[in-house]
Amino acid sequence: MKELSKASVTRRRIGEEAEGQRIDNYLLRICKGVPKSHVYRILRSGEVRVNSRRIGPEYRLQSGDEVRVPPLQLGVEKSTAVPVGREYSVAHEDDGLLVVDKPSGMAVHGGSGVSFGIIEQLRRQRPQARFLELAHRLDRETSGLLLVAKRRAVLTALHEMFRSGRIRKRYLALVKGGWHEPLKHVRFSLHKYLTDEGERRVSVSHEGKAAHSIVRLLVRWENFSLVEVELETGRTHQIRVHLAHLGFPLCGDDKYGDFALNKALQKQGLGRMFLHAAKLAFNHPSTGEDIELESALPDDLQAFLRRIEENEKRGYGTEIPIGGI
Repeated sequence: MKELSKASVTRRRIGEEAEGQRIDNYLLRICKGVPKSHVYRILRSGEVRVNSRRIGPEYRLQSGDEVRVPPLQLGVEKSTAVPVGREYSVAHEDDGLLVVDKPSGMAVHGGSGVSFGIIEQLRRQRPQARFLELAHRLDRETSGLLLVAKRRAVLTALHEMFRSGRIRKRYLALVKGGWHEPLKHVRFSLHKYLTDEGERRVSVSHEGKAAHSIVRLLVRWENFSLVEVELETGRTHQIRVHLAHLGFPLCGDDKYGDFALNKALQKQGLGRMFLHAAKLAFNHPSTGEDIELESALPDDLQAFLRRIEENEKRGYGTEIPIGGI
């Protein structure tokens, strides 16, 4: 929970953790609960000053800058609001970055009705860390490898690497139906919109942004297929929408899936969306070292695959092995 309180004029000294960040993004981060429109209004009006000078929203902060913030309704994070919780499994860590194995059901950050996420818990668990920021996102129900930057320069470099396709991401997904192509390049532009209830959704549309997924078939059963999806772009809900548009919705997907099937699968032990961020590969932005990481399929998803195989052996369908998991 966030508590809103009156604040007087404050002055903040910028350290290396915020060096290079745009002033508008910095204010949006520290002014929790303040509408974005208000943040930009105080920037335009000159109420925000850096080193006693007016600046525009595109100004990039330098270490040692003094930022004047006018009185605002600042959201103050209570230290007791975010539980320390259980430590997350770490797949890789060094001076510049951290890769954790995210469990399903946990949001990566607070917001949209969620009071806290993994990044807030990591900050509670590591109070000595001066900087921890998400380098990318995973849906709440998606499990697997999540990349976190420990320095501003590393975060900036990782964002550029994601934009230019220099970070290779592969996911495991179980879909409804018999996928037949060993390898398929899927290219459908994706458009984000809000439903009448205010929920975020994505659809295939020529008006959207280009999106490219590479789908590899691993195992095909009578009614399901296990596929590996490599992302060439990182659009919101890209895997879910691409596969659903082709007629192969993800099992357990509560937004784009087969809702009747999902109910039946819940009774058979699949309690969430079957999507797992299994592999990450990239050159370390600071050292150039080749980093290749893998996350094993979680126990609940492994158990559901065993159930499918057991059903096949009982004569409910014929398993056609294509490749290893």
